[in-house]
Amino acid sequence: MTDVVLVVDFGAQYAQLIARRVREARVYSEIVRTTITAAEVQAKGAKGIILSGGPSSVYAEGAPTIDKEIFELGIPILGICYGAQLLAQSMGGTVAATGRGGYGRAAMTIHEDSALTVDFPKVSDVWMSHGDSITELPSHVTVLASSEDAPVALFGDTQARAYGVQFHPEVQHSVHGQDLIERFLHDVCGLPGTWTHASIIETQVAAIKTQVGTQKVLCALSGGVDSAVAAALVHKAVGDQLTCVFVDTGLMRKGEGDQIDATFREHFQVDLIHVRAEDRYFEALAGVTDPERKRKIIGELFIRIFEEVARELGAGTGDEGPKFLVQGTLYPDVIESGSGHAANIKSHHNVGGLPEDLDFDLVEPLRALFKDEVRAVGEELGLPSDLVWRQPFPGPGLGVRIIGEVTKERAEILANADHVVLEEIRRAGLYRDLWQSFAILPAVRTVGVMGDGRTYAYPIIIRAVTSDDAMTADWARLPYDLLERIANRLINEVDGVNRVALDITSKPPGTIEWE
Repeated sequence: MTDVVLVVDFGAQYAQLIARRVREARVYSEIVRTTITAAEVQAKGAKGIILSGGPSSVYAEGAPTIDKEIFELGIPILGICYGAQLLAQSMGGTVAATGRGGYGRAAMTIHEDSALTVDFPKVSDVWMSHGDSITELPSHVTVLASSEDAPVALFGDTQARAYGVQFHPEVQHSVHGQDLIERFLHDVCGLPGTWTHASIIETQVAAIKTQVGTQKVLCALSGGVDSAVAAALVHKAVGDQLTCVFVDTGLMRKGEGDQIDATFREHFQVDLIHVRAEDRYFEALAGVTDPERKRKIIGELFIRIFEEVARELGAGTGDEGPKFLVQGTLYPDVIESGSGHAANIKSHHNVGGLPEDLDFDLVEPLRALFKDEVRAVGEELGLPSDLVWRQPFPGPGLGVRIIGEVTKERAEILANADHVVLEEIRRAGLYRDLWQSFAILPAVRTVGVMGDGRTYAYPIIIRAVTSDDAMTADWARLPYDLLERIANRLINEVDGVNRVALDITSKPPGTIEWE
């Protein structure tokens, strides 16, 4: 079993970032809900627990807490911000609103050395974001550091291996924050940091073999990074038991169907079935404007087509064909689709969009990984660089980039527009610098003037963001001359377009995709 550190999410803005920082220290982390029990913690084999921050006050009625027996398990605990206050309270300490919160950069002074701060400078910058303060601790707990607005910035019970930090070590503004997290993992929890990309592959290959056995497997290929890496992992595990299926929905990027066909037949050298289903998708989506309905329709039709393929493969063999379906589901997909400890932001077609009467057992070897980890695994597996570093493309394709009803005409316009955006981004040398860059088509028409005549055509919105993992993102500051070139080409080359706009919304409050 892989050593795991559990991150208990109390509604923190940075819970996912904490999990990533743990993984950067080569220790596997998993975000769990506050309702997890002590028995469940033991069943997971947790070697450490991190309590995240959160917006509540620990003394408020209905404030989130955890099973008190968790504190008695003897597993090392690190509380961060709200988590530190909850830990202090559980130890018999006091938390109160003192009227002096801490927000932003602060200078922390270390009063006593500890396992977390060995070789740290006496004074260092940390990042605070709290309204309440720990005002009192029992005698067996030591105050290790303080700041001007946080009399207890760092505390610890060394015998119980329980520590709390009022600041946020997971953010880059806390100068030695990652060092502190690594000291907790390596020195307090005793974890050597052996969770590498090679070990991920080894673990997943073994898990796939155990799950699948000698059965046949279908893999849903979209042409994106996630499905490609998932396919490579499964192929490494079961070889010719795998058949890849690419469903051409009519909602792909320009020329993508032919590219996928060529790439996967040549690189993977596995069976690839190319299903041309454009007409079925446009018929199913006719008149539908609600984003969630679109996602669920697209997700269910994918599954129905895979079921048809499975039956065809089983025809004449005496069985029903493959019963396992591989999908490139990632950890952010699971988090955003709602998992008990996070709000349901939107249903991802391969998570919340699956039909209840699914006729497959899912194989999801990437379900615990963030995108950057998937790319690293892909490189480790020897996949082509241009495939590994493709910008993310949503499973429902252009169906969630057409805002309103999806039609064949609109899909063609958007595919042509998106091709222009990506071509210019690549020419500018910015493709690898951006997390995503693409075009959006709202199903409205605007008045314009072209060639001294009136036009009534679609606007195109340019969306480009920078990010590390898609959990948060900032809009990209594209050069004005690049934007001008893109806009001119869109209006001059793409029939049906007469206006171009730029989306400058970060995530949060927006999402990267519009639907």
